[in-house]
Amino acid sequence: MRPDTAASRRRLYLLARVVVARHYRRRLTLPIVAGALASSPRQLQRAYEQFGEQSFHEDLLARRMAAAATLLIEQPAIAVADVARLVGYRQPSHFARAFRHRYGLAPAGFRQVARKNATHRRAATPSPGRS
Repeated sequence: MRPDTAASRRRLYLLARVVVARHYRRRLTLPIVAGALASSPRQLQRAYEQFGEQSFHEDLLARRMAAAATLLIEQPAIAVADVARLVGYRQPSHFARAFRHRYGLAPAGFRQVARKNATHRRAATPSPGRS
């Protein structure tokens, strides 16, 4: 492979990661992102294969799941169905299945466990000024 090919493919990969990071809430597919970057889906796929640790789809899923976990923990007032929408899922059931596959718990169960762990951490941490 020519050096300029590798450099342009790496640039394509990095730009695609930026698009995924900024727009994961939207409907994103390999062809949509490739088109936004004036590339072909196959070239983008090759860029992910060469420079990424995961595929485009896995990258998008990881970004969405990390954002969902953060929302579930930090925003307990937001319903799970709304979290699903906020991270790019149109069907809450698809979100719940993907989340359970990723974390081993349903979103609501994940939230409960995180809440319990936070309560236990606060109870175990000494108050400032006390020894």
